[in-house]
Amino acid sequence: MNKNANAIVKALAFVKRDFMITTSYKFSFFLQLFGIFLYVLTFYFIAKMFSSASIPSLEPYGGDYFSFVLIGIAFSGYLTTGLGSFSGSIRSEQMMGTLEAMLVTPTSTPFIIISSSLWSFIFTSIRVMVYLLIGVFLFDVNMSNVNIFGALLVLALTIICFSSIGIISASFIMIFKQGDPINWAFSAVSGLLGGVFYPITVLPGWLQNFSYLLPITYSLRAMRLALLQGYSLEALTPDIFALILFSIILLPISVTIFKYAVRRAKREGSLALY
Repeated sequence: MNKNANAIVKALAFVKRDFMITTSYKFSFFLQLFGIFLYVLTFYFIAKMFSSASIPSLEPYGGDYFSFVLIGIAFSGYLTTGLGSFSGSIRSEQMMGTLEAMLVTPTSTPFIIISSSLWSFIFTSIRVMVYLLIGVFLFDVNMSNVNIFGALLVLALTIICFSSIGIISASFIMIFKQGDPINWAFSAVSGLLGGVFYPITVLPGWLQNFSYLLPITYSLRAMRLALLQGYSLEALTPDIFALILFSIILLPISVTIFKYAVRRAKREGSLALY
């Protein structure tokens, strides 16, 4: 078996393990999916309050608040997953006493942490599809002009950016065990300034400047324009370029920090502690 095939087999083994754990709690699995419907329904009724109003800040996205917020809450799930899945996987492996054993194998550290979180991103993608399907088939969200390739490209870059931040967050967990300022800061600030629930143009000018320092701002804007307005790749270029820049900066930094965290935890003998 060549190296690439072996890596795929190892990654699938992680996914299979996590899938079996998740689906073994069938009632919890069902409640998570049913909760999506209730969440969407809540914002549908909120959006009804604005149905007869013309809101200038929503016009670039088609003018419909429900469509706007549906994509915001759906795709912001990748931020939550990116920030929490890596640290969650590390904490879980520490509790089971398997982290140290995995990290001393010939398998690279980045591969282990990515594989440990693959199922989380797969399940998040399922949740996103449920959000969009509910919106389209039950609440008449119009995505007839969708630019699928553009949306997938933005999604890939989004996952890289959010995952990089999540790896840095996991490094804090590995070293300090408790207290994760990275997760808290990005979750809170992205919810306020990232355009999840409202366009950033409603913010004061000085706050908008901070919004442009967050990858979620570019991700959600590009995703809305690709899904709702069918913008071409050329029209999406400014946001795509920003996400590429974030990826180039954040990914190597996150891997370097994580490797340092592993070396320090090994040196202090705290790798298996939580």
